Amino acid sequence: RCRKVGMIPAKANPEVQEAYLSTELEPRLAEAQAEKRKVYFVDAAHFVLAPFLGFLWSVTRLFIQAPCGRQRFNVLGALDAITHELLTVTNDTYITSVQVCELLHKLAACAAQVPITVVLDNAAYQRCVLVLETAARLHIELCFLPAYSPNLNLIERLWKFVRKQCLY
Repeated sequence: RCRKVGMIPAKANPEVQEAYLSTELEPRLAEAQAEKRKVYFVDAAHFVLAPFLGFLWSVTRLFIQAPCGRQRFNVLGALDAITHELLTVTNDTYITSVQVCELLHKLAACAAQVPITVVLDNAAYQRCVLVLETAARLHIELCFLPAYSPNLNLIERLWKFVRKQCLY
């Protein structure tokens, strides 16, 4: 018998992930395919602003001055599961519940005609009262992934692509 083989994080529980996939995610994605619901995968990426030197040939040792510190460009993104449209909130400080609420308002404005489901990981700033109340007020369903399940979050693939293909 053939089995589907995929990579999952070491601490992940495959049975919990499979149950979540079949009972929570797949029914909502089927509705999204039928254009009866919008499903967005949400996560933040933090890009460190630092130089990357590919190749440098020099006869003598040469030091190149580069900015130091820990400057970051933060992107909180929502990826539409069907159209792959990306909505973002960006800053150079921190991603907090305020930015999550800002993103929820953007999502509500874009998909006013159908129900909205937002799939999130279990970050503390995404599970706080402010976010839960904002989502309820905007009639947005929040669907939290099981612990250690980045493999179920579609936007993680986008962030991996950006890091490997665009930044480097």
